[in-house]
Amino acid sequence: MEFHHLPVLLNECLEGLKIRPDGTYLDCTLGGAGHSSEIFRRLESGLLIGIDRDADAIEAASARMAAMNGPARFLAVRGNFHDARQLLADAGVTRVDGILADLGVSSHQLDVRERGFSYHDDAPLDMRMDRSQRLSAYEIVNTWSEDELNRILRDFGEENWARQIARVICDRRRAAPIERTSQLVAIIDAAIPKKFRAKDGSHPARRTFQALRIAVNDELTPLQPALNDLAELLNPGGRLCVITFHSLEDRIVKNAFRTLADPCICPKNMPICVCGRKPTVKLITRKPITASPGELAQNPRARSASLRIVEKLEDPGHA
Repeated sequence: MEFHHLPVLLNECLEGLKIRPDGTYLDCTLGGAGHSSEIFRRLESGLLIGIDRDADAIEAASARMAAMNGPARFLAVRGNFHDARQLLADAGVTRVDGILADLGVSSHQLDVRERGFSYHDDAPLDMRMDRSQRLSAYEIVNTWSEDELNRILRDFGEENWARQIARVICDRRRAAPIERTSQLVAIIDAAIPKKFRAKDGSHPARRTFQALRIAVNDELTPLQPALNDLAELLNPGGRLCVITFHSLEDRIVKNAFRTLADPCICPKNMPICVCGRKPTVKLITRKPITASPGELAQNPRARSASLRIVEKLEDPGHA
């Protein structure tokens, strides 16, 4: 088994983490260990922990790290990074010196046809990052109501034609189950009038597939509390780096980071703060870091990547 992963914004992440050779670092989304292997190279006596809910990723990353024969230690943990605090506690780790979370789908998951993430290939409707879970894209497409389908396409895909697509899905599945990605692509093609297609050349199924993937894997609802937990796990001076790939994720990360950096809830016209809430991080990036032209030429999938970074404060009361 080969598990390929092209690490997005690699140099920017490595610089952002400020890696210490003796530090403890957490890669929340291990994938093919593209980022992790480079963090690992920079450790001497430190510990690298990688979390992923994909069993293939855990197996491949562990093999890759073993082949590196580095002096640093590596621990792979299967699970969802939304549960990072508990997963690390179970491993006997309470604090880390840096955290990376790459929220995108891995190159392997996109490229392996049978995973059903890509609208470019004909495959079973699946989209599960953790293939041991029950809920899949097939179940959503074939059993959820028109209103539920409309809601996720609208809210998770920001799809202007959500209602029409949901209606056509429900019409088609009455005749026979929708089992393949190619069937869903054909439905979307029929639902969106060609004259209203995006002028940027993006695939008409992109937003629907994004919405289904988010719903299947419950990617957004737990994200903000997970970011709060990750910030809490940092030692003073530690960095949290998060890469997002669409506006919904980026908005959640931006707002979570801003709240951690400025948690005061006092009215703006109050001369002094009386709520007592103190910042726990400082913003390292006020605007997201995006891929360079050189990286985009090598990896077009980086075009929508945005990196935001915060640093844990030494003193919670010191901004």
